Amino acid sequence: MKFKVFLITVLVSVYSINATILNDSLALKKDSISHWKNSNKVRLIFTQNSFVNWSAGGNNSIAGIVKINLLRNYKNNHTTWFNELKSSYGLNKEEERELRKTEDLFEVNSTFGYRENTKSNWYYSAKFNFKTQYTNGYKYPNTDKPISRFFAPAYLFLGVGTEYTKKESNFKLYLSPITNKTTFVFDQRLANEGSFGVKRAVYDTDKNLVSEGENTKIEFGMLATGEWKSEVMKNIQMANKLILYSDYLNNYGNVDVDWEINFDLTINKYVTANVGSHFIFDDDVKRKEDIDNDGTLDILGPKIQVKQLLGVGFLYNF
Repeated sequence: MKFKVFLITVLVSVYSINATILNDSLALKKDSISHWKNSNKVRLIFTQNSFVNWSAGGNNSIAGIVKINLLRNYKNNHTTWFNELKSSYGLNKEEERELRKTEDLFEVNSTFGYRENTKSNWYYSAKFNFKTQYTNGYKYPNTDKPISRFFAPAYLFLGVGTEYTKKESNFKLYLSPITNKTTFVFDQRLANEGSFGVKRAVYDTDKNLVSEGENTKIEFGMLATGEWKSEVMKNIQMANKLILYSDYLNNYGNVDVDWEINFDLTINKYVTANVGSHFIFDDDVKRKEDIDNDGTLDILGPKIQVKQLLGVGFLYNF
């Protein structure tokens, strides 16, 4: 009888221990899932025009863009950590014309935030952003001299500030009074020309090189970033992002503007359409034109850069 009682006690104890371990494991797993959210999207967007005996005329063309967006986001009561990798590359081939690049981007974003009060939407934040391109860019049809290359330019933003987030309305506002912006131009010819705001090379009166152009430009200024996402209609998602930056050390008051707005139209789980516009104004990025038609690109003043996209594509989530 005592042995049975002892055996039952041991079994109950073992069951209780196993149940506790299992509950702790499930709780840990649940806690881990609730804190981290991952998203992986690959999108292929393409357009195509074809003409056969078309009286109005036209050139056959085909274009495609591959977009990759990877997210790794962490959030608990006090801490948020947003991580994003964006990459896109597009080509266009038109009849009787060379293959041309239409889009080229590699970008990494990371924002860390901490709040003391769990009821507050304001976080103490630190932000990191890096972007560059993969291949040479040209002022078509001139393909002899690239006007941009890999790491020419590349931009690095690093700053601290505060961020307001409101999950219900998918809205974010980041304000940083102290942000470092570093511009890299690791192509000496472009650096000598003073491209993208770096200090250009110095030549004597006989056009002999005295000192080469600098490969980096360091700025300190203030940064404001706003992001807003909304479902404007059923199956139509809008993403709106505005970035404003002004340098304290050089022409304070001149504001660099980077505004991007996109509409994603969901047709089904795998087929989507995309309509978007991207506007950039950077006082350091000068326009290049061949004014004299001699094959030499003359450096002129800055202008608003505009890019628009309309296409239908395939979306894969994993």
